[in-house]
Amino acid sequence: MSDPTPAERFARAREKREHPLTAAFAASQRFDLDPFQIAGCQALEDGRSVLVAAPTGAGKTIVGEFAIHLAMREPAVAGHGDKAFYTTPIKALSNQKFHELQDVYGAENVGLLTGDTNINGNARIVVMTTEVLRNMLYADSPALRGLRFVVMDEVHYLADRFRGAVWEEIIIHLPPRVRLVSLSATVSNAEEFGDWLDTVRGDTEVIVSEIRPVPLEQHVLVRGDLLPLFDDRAGIATAQVNQELMRIRSVKGPNFENNRRAQEMRSSSARNGGRAEANARFPGGGRRPHKGGQRPVRSANVQRIERIDRPDVVRLLERANLLPAIFFIFSRVGCDAAVQQVRRSGVRLTSDQERAEIREIVDDLTRTLLEEDLAVLGYWEWRENLERGVASHHAGLLPAFKEVVEQLFQRKLVKVVFATETLALGINMPARTVVLEKLEKFNGEARVAITSGEYTQLTGRAGRRGIDVEGHAVIQWTESLDPQQVAALASRRTYPLNSSFRPTYNMAVNLIDQFGRPRSREILESSFAQFQADRAVVGLARQVREAEESLAGYQKSMTCDRGDFAEYSGIRRELSDLEKLNRKDATASRAAREQRQRHIATLRRRMQRHPCHECPEREQHARWAERYWKLKRTVDQMRRQIDTRTGTVARIFDRVVDVLTELDYVQVDDAGATSLTPAGRTMRRIYGERDLLVAESLRRGLWDELDAASLAALACCLVYEPRRDEAGPGERGLPRGAFRSALDATQDLWQRLDDLERDNRLPGSEPVAMGLAQAMHSWARGGALDRVLIEADMAAGDFVRWTKQTIDLLDQLSLVADARLAATARKALDAVRRGIVAYSSV
Repeated sequence: MSDPTPAERFARAREKREHPLTAAFAASQRFDLDPFQIAGCQALEDGRSVLVAAPTGAGKTIVGEFAIHLAMREPAVAGHGDKAFYTTPIKALSNQKFHELQDVYGAENVGLLTGDTNINGNARIVVMTTEVLRNMLYADSPALRGLRFVVMDEVHYLADRFRGAVWEEIIIHLPPRVRLVSLSATVSNAEEFGDWLDTVRGDTEVIVSEIRPVPLEQHVLVRGDLLPLFDDRAGIATAQVNQELMRIRSVKGPNFENNRRAQEMRSSSARNGGRAEANARFPGGGRRPHKGGQRPVRSANVQRIERIDRPDVVRLLERANLLPAIFFIFSRVGCDAAVQQVRRSGVRLTSDQERAEIREIVDDLTRTLLEEDLAVLGYWEWRENLERGVASHHAGLLPAFKEVVEQLFQRKLVKVVFATETLALGINMPARTVVLEKLEKFNGEARVAITSGEYTQLTGRAGRRGIDVEGHAVIQWTESLDPQQVAALASRRTYPLNSSFRPTYNMAVNLIDQFGRPRSREILESSFAQFQADRAVVGLARQVREAEESLAGYQKSMTCDRGDFAEYSGIRRELSDLEKLNRKDATASRAAREQRQRHIATLRRRMQRHPCHECPEREQHARWAERYWKLKRTVDQMRRQIDTRTGTVARIFDRVVDVLTELDYVQVDDAGATSLTPAGRTMRRIYGERDLLVAESLRRGLWDELDAASLAALACCLVYEPRRDEAGPGERGLPRGAFRSALDATQDLWQRLDDLERDNRLPGSEPVAMGLAQAMHSWARGGALDRVLIEADMAAGDFVRWTKQTIDLLDQLSLVADARLAATARKALDAVRRGIVAYSSV
């Protein structure tokens, strides 16, 4: 008897009244829920937290939406009711989810908090970035009252080395009553992560699914033809690489000419024989990529292995009905160049009606942009490309433009998007096809191969649930491509989730203020970072215990009735080591060698006088003793490893507190209790990588004489992170006057703090970066966009991104600085939050 379908399971659940809320919610959806979605909803209905790990596009967010459904099930009475927070790692995701939930629950019930945006923050459903929730927890915000569920989307961001700690802080500090819904990409250690969640959050159900709702077909584009990557469609895990690809790969081997002729004969034979599959057509025309097995290539002429131009790839996909498609290009410049290349070729993928609709949507969504900025932003050319159905998508694009591209792609009006990998981070933009032009990217230092996890994230965009029967991943052939390596990437669908948690100064003062130092150490020892370290310690400890049993056995076997053989063997071992050293160390001074010889003579006398030296079974005991000492050395090494791993996070916390104590942010009373000083209480509200530098600069009054534009420029120096290859602006490019003095003092302070951190065995921080100071100063003084972007030497989207981070810091200063500097910070906020920056704040 076959397993029941999801619909049949819902019906049975309704009949038996098992999980009636899940059944009712499932019945309201436009498609049947998958088993993993049902399991997640049922766990929530049972009052448990849940971790759901599933592939991109599998529908994990349904479980999070069910949590919101549970919170909103009962109407609010007298202003009170259950609340649900939905957190995302990036503002674009927060904006997208905000609009989706508004459509379901109404604008009055849904709020949005992203640092620079505050819309209806007291609503029962609030979408926010993770940093906002972390800050609310430390501030004990009144908005937390009535909170019942927190959904943490893309929780695998916990591994991010810059921001990952925020996820752990939230998980640790959420009130126990709050149920947590953690949504993750498929990670190989989901059970380990789930075990930690169960430890710190209580009863947590771990649900893992590796099934894509839309199957993914893997192809290699070679000689203008789409060849299947695998011969066998039964399953990627057991499939074999298409041998046709392997023959093409070897065509430039030692027997190049013979291989080429043999390839021509095979291709000719296959063409003459004809195959029904080779003539199969998609509904939109064009050849269907083959499902499996071998198929002929069009020609074995070696010159045709060269990559075909992007416009030809687009046309090929259009003929094969494989649009819409996302081309992942690991370069912003490459994305923009690809759009221009397609445009110059005359490719047009839209109808007259679609072009009119595109114009209407674009004009509506960008109506607030200033007329004088449109030409600077390349608006008209950008809109014309959209009307052709082609666009780019990357971090350098103006946020308003990215939003337009996303909406048009979701409406099937834009057919081809050339994007960097940032598009794979959860934004709802699935395509029928994903094209990877290369399987390597520049990581800031060198070109490196993408990982299996990155491959899975990128190709996970292929296949639209409810629209496509299957998704398609297309890898473009290059001379260096190895089909076996591609197959290995496609076969390994998971990657490990490793903690990047580390205590910060802001975290330390908040913990000490709320819990005191001893309790804070205990809290930090409950982090996932320590949990993972302790897991390794558990394995080491088990090995130590097993080794100790062997040591006891060896000790028993070397027991001598004449005396302490362990002592005797220790003397022998020390003597042997010294004699070896004496033979090898020919460079030692004469005095050192004479001293060593005297020590050797002493050890020999002790050995000869020892009672065990005359034992008739001495050498037999000695063999067991040798095993004992060899194993003991290994055990001692493992014990040292355990000592270095146990309490690692707490030890780093202690070093952070030592720095804070030396700088008078915390104080210790006569009873040994640690508390905050007034400066420490100020630091509680300073967040970011530069928390200590900002706090010290405020306390020393380094920025008190700055005007609004200069304060904005200096704040920008503290948040801006230059590219590795970026040259500094030099003294000539920086604002003059009070800014120079404040900058010099801030840099001197950074150097002293960096020395102090390193003295306390902390990693220190990067120098203050001045590359964007002049541009930010000009912008805050009302400079025109075109001139500011020339000074910044960056794309408009990048400038907006750094300006938003500057705004975040200025906003903090307006709240924690003294009255005079706070007023300057508010003026600076007003000065920089204008034009494209103001438009991009929503």
